[in-house]
This record gives sequence, structure tokens and C-alpha cells, in this order.
Amino acid sequence: MKILLIGATGYVGSALLEEALNRGHEVTAIARDPDKLKLHPRLHPMKEDLYDKNDISRLVSGHDVVISAFNPGWTNPDIYNLQVRGTRAIINGVKQAGLTRLLFVGGSGSLEVKPGVQSVDLPGFPAEYKQGALATREALNMLRKEPTLDWSVLSPSADLFAGTRTGTFRLGTDQLLRDANGDSRISVQDYAMAMVDEVEKPHHIRQRFAVGY
Repeated sequence: MKILLIGATGYVGSALLEEALNRGHEVTAIARDPDKLKLHPRLHPMKEDLYDKNDISRLVSGHDVVISAFNPGWTNPDIYNLQVRGTRAIINGVKQAGLTRLLFVGGSGSLEVKPGVQSVDLPGFPAEYKQGALATREALNMLRKEPTLDWSVLSPSADLFAGTRTGTFRLGTDQLLRDANGDSRISVQDYAMAMVDEVEKPHHIRQRFAVGY
């Protein structure tokens, strides 16, 4: 498939890029610093403005699917506004291009820890991640208002760590997944596997789903 990957050099984006290329897909990788990307015959690195729907529409043309791992940076003091603005531009750019399949990297903060209570709303949620988590939740809310897009959002477990690709994980819906020890964990490699699985064989159209051990 021809995949447009936004945020290809980020923590999650780089894992998604590796997974997609290893499966034989052709990837146009959008990044703030494309020079960080290693050369690959099926990789097409690009640097573009992600806040302009017209630029995004032009990029999207000719692709089968868009995966967005967009994040303006966890240390950016304006992360909430920039992420919401970028999300809106991506959604509108994809629609303008006439593409319907759009996948977003979600967050664990908007997953429920008990009925009606999301992790990001708990008093102990880490302050350094809260604005980004709220922006990611707003991105999900924006997508839920888009009836013409075949969107999917994949939320990770609370601990998204650099580990190994085991291929053994569980999928859920809107609840935070925990393992037998009560821990909420998933490697970024297995997260990427679950996302590219969804690209190849869609099972969560217009849904948010979660992945964990």
C-alpha cells in the first residue's frame, strides 16, 4: 500500500515507519527533520507545513491511507493549541483530497479507568503530559464528528515503552487495558504492529480501540 505517515521521526512514528517498511509498504514520511530518516528504496521523506490543509491535501493525493502520529513536541508550551490546530488541518486536508481512510495515534489519557472516568481527569495524572493528553482527546472528539471519513484511533497502554515486537497483545475499546499484574503496558513495537494490522485489515472503522498486554 501507499502510506502517508505524519510524524515519522517521533517516538511512535519511527516505530510505525519501521513496521510499515518491513511489511513491504511504500511510505511517504513527513517529518520536521527528514534528514534523520535512513535511506530506504520504499521511503520518500518530506518536510511540510502540517498546519495548512491545502499542503496536506496535496501530499495525500495518490496515497491509500494516512497515519498521523503528529505531535508538536511534549515540551512545547503551546502543545494543546498546536496539536488541535494540526489535527484540524490533517482532517480537512484528507477530506479535501478525497481520501477516506485516516488513522490517528491516540493517547492513553482518554481511556476509562472506571466507568465514566478517564485517566487524564484523575488528580494524579502527570502534569507534564496533561495538555498533550487533552489535545489527543480533543482529536478523538473531532474525528467522532466526521461521518464521511473511515477513521480509526489506536490508544496505547499507560506505559508505552521501547521494547520488542512480540506479536502477543490484546485489543480493547475505550477502557485502559491491564495485564494479570494490574499493569498497563505495551511496547512501541507491538503498538506499531497493531496499527499496521489495522491498516492492512480494517476492523475498527470509525472507532477508537486500545492495545495492551
